[in-house]
Amino acid sequence: MQSNFYISRDKTKLDVNFIHNYLSEQSYWAKGRTLEKVKLSIENSLCFGVYDNDNTQVGFARIATDFVTVAWLMDVFIDEQYQGKGLGKLLIEFIVNLPEMKEVSGIGLKTLDAQNLYKQFGFDNIDNPEIWMMKKNI
Repeated sequence: MQSNFYISRDKTKLDVNFIHNYLSEQSYWAKGRTLEKVKLSIENSLCFGVYDNDNTQVGFARIATDFVTVAWLMDVFIDEQYQGKGLGKLLIEFIVNLPEMKEVSGIGLKTLDAQNLYKQFGFDNIDNPEIWMMKKNI
């Protein structure tokens, strides 16, 4: 089934309305995110779209990075009707195998329910979580 899908980093192919709808209506982490904020996040990130052979977008992920010390993986999703077909694995494998991601000291992420997916690709709990800090604005 995966052979009927491909991943592109071309931002001009992204279906911003599809991405916004999923994030603001279906995700647990971005409920209510405005279209303007989705557009701004895309503009300022390395983005990945998952598409079927008809060029319909079925998934998305983005990374904020300096390409040296850290990359932060965010907004990863596969449309519900396409889940369970290995597309999430395809997407994460594509991302972690990018040459520029192999040069970064680490790739971080937050998830409530997909730890098993990410562990397959070398993600693990943060060492020394007590030294990590965050200033929350929202």
